[in-house]
Amino acid sequence: MPGPHREKPLDVKIGRHELVVRQRYEAASICNDILIGLWFVAGSIMFFSPAWSTTGTWLFLIGSVQMLIRPVIRLSRLVHVRRVRSRSGAGPASSETAMDF
Repeated sequence: MPGPHREKPLDVKIGRHELVVRQRYEAASICNDILIGLWFVAGSIMFFSPAWSTTGTWLFLIGSVQMLIRPVIRLSRLVHVRRVRSRSGAGPASSETAMDF
């Protein structure tokens, strides 16, 4: 008897269009996360000097606003994938995975 089935991280049922859409949103999400980290690291370093505290505060604000972009990327991807699926006649996604961005 085979072992427990593992859910695949990407279920491509309608062809390469969904794969391309998901890869683009994944790249956008990764770039966004890197920028968030850079803003917070730079802002943290700037807090060591009182002369740079105001600039550090602005970087924290930029990082915080950019964190709001993360759910916007996920929602945009969800809408885009559903649009691609509906145009192809594949219907709604069977399930979303924890690997969604």
